[in-house]
Amino acid sequence: MHWVRGRVTRQAHVDVPSGTVEEEYGRQGFFGRASHLYRSAAPVGWTRIEGELRPRSLVCAELPGLAEGDYLASRVAFLRNADVTLSFARVTGEMPYAFRNADGDEVLFVHAGAGRIETDFGPLAYSPGDYLVIPRGTVYRLRPSGVTELLVIETRGEVDLPERGLLGRHALFDADVLEVPTPEPAAAEPGRSEWELRIQRSSAVTRVFYPFDPLNTVGWKGEVSVLRLNVKDIRPVSSERYHLPPSAHATFVAEGVYICTFLPRPLEDAGSGSLQVPFYHSNVDYDEVLFYHRGDFFSRVGMRAGMVTLHPQGIHHGPQPGAAERAARKLRTDEVAVMIDTRRPLELTAAARAAESPEYWKSWQTKGT
Repeated sequence: MHWVRGRVTRQAHVDVPSGTVEEEYGRQGFFGRASHLYRSAAPVGWTRIEGELRPRSLVCAELPGLAEGDYLASRVAFLRNADVTLSFARVTGEMPYAFRNADGDEVLFVHAGAGRIETDFGPLAYSPGDYLVIPRGTVYRLRPSGVTELLVIETRGEVDLPERGLLGRHALFDADVLEVPTPEPAAAEPGRSEWELRIQRSSAVTRVFYPFDPLNTVGWKGEVSVLRLNVKDIRPVSSERYHLPPSAHATFVAEGVYICTFLPRPLEDAGSGSLQVPFYHSNVDYDEVLFYHRGDFFSRVGMRAGMVTLHPQGIHHGPQPGAAERAARKLRTDEVAVMIDTRRPLELTAAARAAESPEYWKSWQTKGT
């Protein structure tokens, strides 16, 4: 069934009637049924918000407890639900132990720094803009060559690639750009007699000790492995005459979680009548998190590298005042950001609240309101 009532446009996101703004009221993120509402004023034009349901912003570098050290000592969780935990880590030293996460898969997004990750499948070098996908139960060790900052996405479900549908299986990136490791002999450590493995299970850590390095694989074959994908190898889809939804930029999926990558791309042609900035939407079924890696996120002002925003289910979301005018002066976007959409509502940790920018919700207000 499809109904049309009142003053609307024939094509969503194109030629929005003068004096109105368009809101997409959709189910299942951007994959399900939807209606478009044409309003006389933007639904984000609030004057005050009383209660917990509000847009949130925080600075990862200001998370309390973000100590410089090895991986486990330095990571701090800031958002979580039953399907995913989001953390930030600042790793300055090599892990003197190996680690296995028995609670879920991990996606490490390298925000800064470089080094090497040693795994059951072999080692991989990493650098800024890398996604490192680590299947549940994989043993690994980080050896940074400099201070390494990581966005850590820990999922209960298996991380996989999204379906590409009509775009085809080679869209956005070909599987050939996914790098997998090759085993290498471990470096000799004369005089060492004990190696430690730490295992996380139900958020508790168990320490297991061996008379040899547990990273001792000499070969492997199969369909499960650690993967490395750099953002420079992702080729975003775009349309000159239509603003694509965030789901078009999906990079990885897990149960209850979508991970998308926003990258530099051509902007829509302003003369085509198409929206150039994200359309207003209600966040009916998903919380939306954005991690700002680098560049100029044109639909937001005041965003710096390493910041995170949370737009929760139940409150409207859309561009801030002036975003459309800023976009009209540009031909391309210049941004790299990681978006995490979650089916279940996310809870802020105490650390997140301490690093929050409490006035963020006011950034949609026009001067004088």
